[in-house]
Amino acid sequence: MALHTSADAPLPVGEVSRLIGGWIDRLGAIWVEGQITQLSRRPGAGVVFLTLRDPSYDISVSVTCYRQVFDAIADVVSEGARVVVQAKPEWYAPRGQLSLRATEIRPVGIGELLVRLEQLKRSLGAEGLFAADRKKPLPFLPQLVGLVCGRASAAERDVLENARRRWPAVRFEVRNTAVQGVNAVAQVVQAVKELDALPEVDVIIVARGGGSVEDLLPFSDEQLIRAVAACRTPVVSAIGHEPDAPLLDLVADVRASTPTDAAKRTVPDVGEELDRVQGLRDRALRTVRGLLDREERGLAHALARPVMERPHRMVEERAAEVDALADRSRRVLRHLLDRADSELSHTRARVVALSPAATLERGYAVLQRPDGTVVRAPGEVAPAEELRARVAEGEFAVRVVAE
Repeated sequence: MALHTSADAPLPVGEVSRLIGGWIDRLGAIWVEGQITQLSRRPGAGVVFLTLRDPSYDISVSVTCYRQVFDAIADVVSEGARVVVQAKPEWYAPRGQLSLRATEIRPVGIGELLVRLEQLKRSLGAEGLFAADRKKPLPFLPQLVGLVCGRASAAERDVLENARRRWPAVRFEVRNTAVQGVNAVAQVVQAVKELDALPEVDVIIVARGGGSVEDLLPFSDEQLIRAVAACRTPVVSAIGHEPDAPLLDLVADVRASTPTDAAKRTVPDVGEELDRVQGLRDRALRTVRGLLDREERGLAHALARPVMERPHRMVEERAAEVDALADRSRRVLRHLLDRADSELSHTRARVVALSPAATLERGYAVLQRPDGTVVRAPGEVAPAEELRARVAEGEFAVRVVAE
């Protein structure tokens, strides 16, 4: 029930603590899952104290149980183990402290862990966090590589040594974190977010050596998976060995089988690149030389053609053809003119021979009346009619006399 309080009518601390205890008592027994972070088994003590932690949310709660409850699983449970606890919440009013009184503790087996991981895998896959179209390509030559790994670990050494052996100028921004245990998830998530926030970091490698399924559980944690999925920087997963498959491998942009493989995938080999550059230069040189040789052969072939050896030959041949045509045209024209002149002479001679003037020159005369008409018969004239007689040298008047 809601409490009605005010500044004038406050509740004493003891009353508040008592009320909280009453509410918690009504909760009853519950089953809780978590990871044991602290375990205290004092010799001779009848009670065992431990701390149960949720690694995904960094929340812990104290748990107490009788020795006989813990002794049932003491041989298979230690710090870092995941357990399921049946307990009743208890409120210690004098200190205002919440704890759980365990009546049964069960270790979480490998089979149960794998089933839960498979369920989480399906759930996150349905959200599209593992989709191929979300994968970002790695840069060809990263200037600064972010590395998340354990402090002074073999994974760190493998990545740094192999990367610098391949490309000596590569630089690293290293974040050392816990890679197993209760603090691993929070520290790895924080390191990934810090590196992703640095604009100069081109790629992030999350590396860890091999281990058991329990050791690699932090890299299948939902909080870490979502943090990697939200990164703008490409992420390379290098967890464990080839058979190991934490969920981080599925959400990462590139999955490397080992930390050494991560270095090889992230940084190019300077020797290989120099060989590739040299090969491309040799190929380009051969191509250019081939083009030059082909063009030189083509030029030599062109220069060997007669038209190139004697450039004026074509003009001379055309000039000779023009001269021959001109001579031919002159001969034809001359022949035509001569023939036309001959025909004209013959025509003139015929015209002259048939002309009235030639007849007159032979002694003939043409009689004409005053109006110019020609007299062709004697009956056309009358006695005493005056006519004109036209001869070769001129004309004169005549008169017709009677017979």
